Amino acid sequence: MTFTDPIEVILKRKGFAVHAISPDATVYDALHKMAAEDIGALVVLESGQAVGIFSERDYARKVVLKDRWSRAIQVHEIMSAPVLTVSHDATIDECLRHMTAMHYRHLPVVRDGAVVGLVSIGDLVQWIISTQDFALHQLEGYIMGKYPS
Repeated sequence: MTFTDPIEVILKRKGFAVHAISPDATVYDALHKMAAEDIGALVVLESGQAVGIFSERDYARKVVLKDRWSRAIQVHEIMSAPVLTVSHDATIDECLRHMTAMHYRHLPVVRDGAVVGLVSIGDLVQWIISTQDFALHQLEGYIMGKYPS
């Protein structure tokens, strides 16, 4: 459990489910799907390729605040694009750096050109916390003379 682990280890922990929507779907349909799945973002897929991310933030800023109607707008009109993807073997550190530099909250993970998962900044923070907790327990064991256990 280190920051040099591939991002795929997080997907193995959280699951490889990819919640996606077509760019031609209505914003209302996307919101309905997100509510049903209790998620905050969808990967926008066209012909199996990630072309954008649709998130609650996109909806709040590009629909609600502009007094638009979600049943009349298609996802491609307000999605965040272009989308940055990372390979399944990209390190957790690389993903953190990309997300921080670009102010992204969601990052699709690809293998052989296909989206195989989606990680959020929350997933990465949770990984950091568990990694630090593990390291602290190892150090405590070492200091207390219980290492190796």
